[in-house]
Amino acid sequence: MSKRDYYDVLGVERNASEAELKKSYRRLAMKYHPDRNTNDDSSGAEDKFKEAKEAYEVLNDGQKRAAYDQFGHAGLGGAGGAGAAGAGGFSDIFEDVFGDIFGGGRGGGRGHGGVNRGSDLRYDLELSLEDAVAGTTVKIRVPTRARCGTCSGSGAKKGSKPVTCETCAGHGQVRVQQGFFSIQQACPKCSGKGTVISDPCGTCHGQGRVQESKTLSVKIPPGVDEGDRIRLSGEGEAGEHGGPSGDLYVQVRVKPHTLFQRNNADLICEVPIDVVTASLGGELKIPTLSGRVKLKVPAETQTGKVFRLRGKGARTVHSDKVGDLLCQVSVETPVKLTAEQKEILKHFQRTITESNQEHSPKSKSWLDSVKKVFDDIRFS
Repeated sequence: MSKRDYYDVLGVERNASEAELKKSYRRLAMKYHPDRNTNDDSSGAEDKFKEAKEAYEVLNDGQKRAAYDQFGHAGLGGAGGAGAAGAGGFSDIFEDVFGDIFGGGRGGGRGHGGVNRGSDLRYDLELSLEDAVAGTTVKIRVPTRARCGTCSGSGAKKGSKPVTCETCAGHGQVRVQQGFFSIQQACPKCSGKGTVISDPCGTCHGQGRVQESKTLSVKIPPGVDEGDRIRLSGEGEAGEHGGPSGDLYVQVRVKPHTLFQRNNADLICEVPIDVVTASLGGELKIPTLSGRVKLKVPAETQTGKVFRLRGKGARTVHSDKVGDLLCQVSVETPVKLTAEQKEILKHFQRTITESNQEHSPKSKSWLDSVKKVFDDIRFS
């Protein structure tokens, strides 16, 4: 049986934040965990719990989520979330989802040993439509906080090192008694690091990081569109005191094009044609992103007519299929006519008027509608 969409499982939108994911998972975990449904085996609570846990563990992981957003379940290489392996105890859920309430757990930015992961960064990248469709490689310069080279990120002066915190004995956590409950929280002296710096580095002033800019080469895959996001793992800010770096998210913006508008894989352009070509038919050379192509315009073509050129559009990052180019015709009225040209048009108009044929069906239909409106007014 095929798996349900992970976003549908958690009941969130595809752009849901980590906080929204966690809130939804918390609700489902409390509702379906087997420890809370021991007398209701027929409800499938355990299966629903496993499904929610698997969905959360994939979407809460930036790398797995990016692969899932692009390729669906196939992008996970057959390896779903750890929730598929088993339900686990209720303490697992408490630690995964609720532990951050008391400063502990595995979901926060602080890892083992009180090391902080660096912040994620965002970079807005503006591309031309041609580069977005074809793909390209660009160099970007990103301001960030990088690991201090003087102290190698430790924050301590060269020749010294951080010392064990006396308050928490290096654990980074202290227990606080509140009534009947004993809760664990980050050590107030070392802020959960487990160590304190008595002799800080003069370059970074004990932070282990310095402000600088770095140049990165970013490969843009073919077919990216407005709002797409590219994740560069480990290219965000360096973590405090030697902690792991965050990620850099490159947000794509596509500049407006002079000829084309984009609708997913299709391109749309307006094609002006003269009155003679629209009336008698002809052949036009139409620009595309891959060169010019010929478009045959049949006789009696009206403004608004759309011609579809298959395979001349764009593609998306989710498919290798190329879209179509939609050419919308706009019949252009001639301007700056000479006296001779005006006389020719007057003669043409007389021949049209004297003819018994309906040469302007839309005009006749419009005039009939106007006449009907005034007749209704007159007899009402």
